Order: sequence, then structure tokens, then C-alpha cells
Amino acid sequence: MPVGLLGKSIEELRSYVAALGEAPYRAKQLYRALYAERRFDFAAMTNLPAALRARLAVEASISLPRLMRRFPSADGSVRYLMAIGGGAERPAQIEAVFMPSDGRQTICISTQAGCAVDCHFCLTAQLGLIRNLSAGEIVGQVLVALSENAATLAPRTNVVLMGQGEPLLNFEPVMSAVRILLDAEAVAISPRHVTLSTSGIVPGIERLATETVRPKLAISLNASTDEQRDAVMPINRKYPIAALLDACRRYPLRTWESLTFEYVLLGGVNDAPEDARRVARLIANLRAKVNLIPWNPGALPYRAPDAARVEEFRRTLAEKGVRAFVRLSRGQDVFAACGQLALVEKSATALPVLPSD
Repeated sequence: MPVGLLGKSIEELRSYVAALGEAPYRAKQLYRALYAERRFDFAAMTNLPAALRARLAVEASISLPRLMRRFPSADGSVRYLMAIGGGAERPAQIEAVFMPSDGRQTICISTQAGCAVDCHFCLTAQLGLIRNLSAGEIVGQVLVALSENAATLAPRTNVVLMGQGEPLLNFEPVMSAVRILLDAEAVAISPRHVTLSTSGIVPGIERLATETVRPKLAISLNASTDEQRDAVMPINRKYPIAALLDACRRYPLRTWESLTFEYVLLGGVNDAPEDARRVARLIANLRAKVNLIPWNPGALPYRAPDAARVEEFRRTLAEKGVRAFVRLSRGQDVFAACGQLALVEKSATALPVLPSD
């Protein structure tokens, strides 16, 4: 079976080319061709000699996620349905979202197919966990989105690990992918522009704190008391708010960095002014900001808060000295918004693959 190269680090590629009997510098050329130049056909890797390209075409493979369907939104964002796996890997479908705006584009990617965390306001939770993604399947979503939009890319790319799945429950592949995304010799995205969002997996946060190369950290809080959080995020029973905030206080922020707390506002559930005051007390001693996300409608028993309630919540936080911003999700009309990613088609053979052009 051909050796899959997508997702391999420079060190892994060095070992691979050494096993082929090639000079070590060929690994760097291959690494650059894959991630910086985004060449996914060995014949197009003209920085490699023809004989090596021919050998790689037989003995290796570059398995990008297969684009199945595009869902363009009226606001310019695009939800992508992709198929992964086959062969040794279990087939599955995942979703990613491309969101263009002035001077930048943001790519929201998945780290698992489905999710086991079971946040009750999130449609992805309805799928359960199908499987973890490999480093190549994670990086591949970014490469597909960049390639799809190559003609119109803005100067800056943001990547948010906020799609399907809990990144910290797939730690090693996620961090392997992040290192490739952040490497100046690879995809070359700044650490300031890559954010990992977690439901609050405390051991994962502690482990992330020890990493030399890492993204920014966002924590889905979504409640102001343990009782409230238990009801909407069962993971809180294992890692309650006090333990989560203790891990946040010990997290080693870089000089330019702050923590982000994401707070999905559920109408009549967690959006009262007293909730805002409790949130302000919880994070009072942290270098942090709060992103307020009005709940995005889906087939779940919640409702969006009204605009006045959202503004009152934001103002209450601001009056307590907390930086707070209302984030209106993109792509709601194509179910690409926060909490909306969930597959209607469960079988990877249910849809025809789009032409590669």
C-alpha cells in the first residue's frame, strides 16, 4: 500500500526519504512542495528530480479530504462537505467552513468526525463520535479550502479548530497538524491567527500548556454556575467550573496573548444579567475576553435570545471590566454557523465526488 505523506512532519519525511536512499535535503523539498506550494500531484513537484517523482507516484500518496459538496451562503462563506478515509481508515464525512472578509479569510476545521462531548445545544453532538481524524485529514481541510479559493485569497488566514469534534480528545494528531500549520516553512500561519476551542478538557489544557508550539486557546464556558453548565454541557460533571478555571489560571499566556471564553447565549437559560455578573466574577483575575454567541437555530429545544438581552449581557460584562464582544455567526442559511455542523448524509458513498476542477 502506498505511504500517505500528507500530515507528516519534516522529521517524518526525513526518515521516509532516508529509507528511499535519497539525500536528506529531499525531505525539505518535499515538505515545501506539499504545504507551502500546495502541490498535490508528484508530477507537479518540479523541485524534485524526475526519477524520484516517478518513484513517489508509485510508492506514496497524497490523500486530501475529498470534496463532496459545497454549500455557499448569502454572506459569502462556504460550508464544505468532505469525505475522508478508505483503505485502512474508516470512511467518514466531515465539514469545514471558509469565511472571507476584508483583508483575511477564516477557515473553521474539524478535528473529529462527530463528537463525544454531547453539548446539548450543538447539532454535532447528535452524531456521537464516529472517529478521530489524522493529522493529514486535519491539515488537509485547510489545504483544500485554500486551494479552492486560491484566486481570491486575502493576505491573512485565520484557522479555528472549532468545527466537529473536541480537539483535546484527539491531542497528538491535532498538535501534529497545528505544528505544520504554524511552521514558517510549511503552511506558515502565525500563532496569533490559529485558535483551538475546547469544551473544557482540563488534562488537555494542562498538556497544551507544556507545548512549545501551540495555538491560542478558547474555552466554551456557556454557563455561570455548575448546575447550569451540567445541564447544557455534561462534560462539566467531570471537569467542573472551579477545576477548569484553575487550569486557566495556571495556563502560561504569551505576552501578546489572552484567553478567550466563548459563551453561547441560550434564550431564557443562561442570558440573564445575573449570569453576566457571575461570569465577570468567575474570570475576574484572568487576562481574558468573552465572545458572546447568540444561539444559532437548529433542531434542538432552545431559542435564540433577543437582541436587547444580548446587548444587556455585553454591557453588564463591560461595566465589570470584562472585554466582551458579540459574535454573529456566518453561514446560518447553510447550517455553517457555530453549533450547526451536523451531517444529514452519514454514508461516504451517498454523494458523488465533485470534479477536481
